[in-house]
Amino acid sequence: MTGQRVSIQTEDFDVSKLLLALRAQDLRVGAVCSFVGTVRDSQALTGHASDEVQAMELEHYPGMTEKSIEAMIDEAHQRFDFYNARVVHRVGRLLPADQIVFVAVTSAHRAESFKACAFLMDYLKTQAPFWKKEQTPSGAQWVDARVSDDQALAKWGIERSNA
Repeated sequence: MTGQRVSIQTEDFDVSKLLLALRAQDLRVGAVCSFVGTVRDSQALTGHASDEVQAMELEHYPGMTEKSIEAMIDEAHQRFDFYNARVVHRVGRLLPADQIVFVAVTSAHRAESFKACAFLMDYLKTQAPFWKKEQTPSGAQWVDARVSDDQALAKWGIERSNA
């Protein structure tokens, strides 16, 4: 496998450039599955003005975070038949609608790409060492782990509690 697999960065990313680089003339690739996560405004989901996310701040441990995500990709390779994967995660101050995460996987067939991409996203959401703080009209608050995230990881046979 060639190319960089993990980037942690403050700057935005260009999905089309990332996908082009991931495929990089690999004629074996028959499928590419990707996921792009964005910062959302909770008010849009709940209808409560007090839930409005005005900004999100993400922190991480440089070096440790990249190593953790590299291990996630290695774990995915043990489970699924795919060629390459790319993960980009932003840190710093982000606003609603900003891109926050990119995960993409190439393989010969779509089923393996879909499974590996979903696995990486579930693993990333629960196990990567990121800390999120939301800025709302009522002040700043750290975002706690969710039981639903643990349940998503459990479907892959991994039982870990983040609560």
